[in-house]
Amino acid sequence: MDIAENIEKAKQVLKEADVLLITAGAGMGVDSGLPDFRGKEGFWRAYPVARKLGLRFEELANPRWFRENPKLAWAFYGHRLHLYRKTQPHEGFYLLRKLGESKKGGYFVFTSNVDGQFQKAGYDQKKIVEIHGSIHHLQCSVPCMDDIWSADEVNINIDMERFEAEEPLPRCRHCGEIARPNILMFGDWNWVSHRTAGQEFLFE
Repeated sequence: MDIAENIEKAKQVLKEADVLLITAGAGMGVDSGLPDFRGKEGFWRAYPVARKLGLRFEELANPRWFRENPKLAWAFYGHRLHLYRKTQPHEGFYLLRKLGESKKGGYFVFTSNVDGQFQKAGYDQKKIVEIHGSIHHLQCSVPCMDDIWSADEVNINIDMERFEAEEPLPRCRHCGEIARPNILMFGDWNWVSHRTAGQEFLFE
């Protein structure tokens, strides 16, 4: 079966489906201009300073930096937060939403992306599972408790030459320790997962 036949078969399956389940990873945002961090070279193209530091994505995306070097941690995540805020979803997001809304059973989104692009494209919050959390929410880095709160008020100034976030850094609103994005990172034993668990409950 060639590509054209496969496309026609997929079109027919989508046409006949009662429900649309959308699964999405980092590649979904590439057409919006977002980096996918594919391989260390892809990551280093997006963050040249990480090459100088000899850090791969999975090493920098580790909660230990909020303890050992919070200015570095917030330079990385603050830059990403700003990038995701200013990025507009590409047309594919809207086409999928329209298709999902046309189905008798509607749609559901299951994504490993933390960028909030589905919400920005108008998808129903109650129909999205962000399995790795969201950069648009914060938690305590300790954590002192299981609280999760919005990052809407967070604006990080970054010295891009040194790749350091400038004070004041986000702080836990309960204990005053450094706050961090509510994202499941590599080697992460302190991720507060109840927001994602609540999303999964709606999915089930």
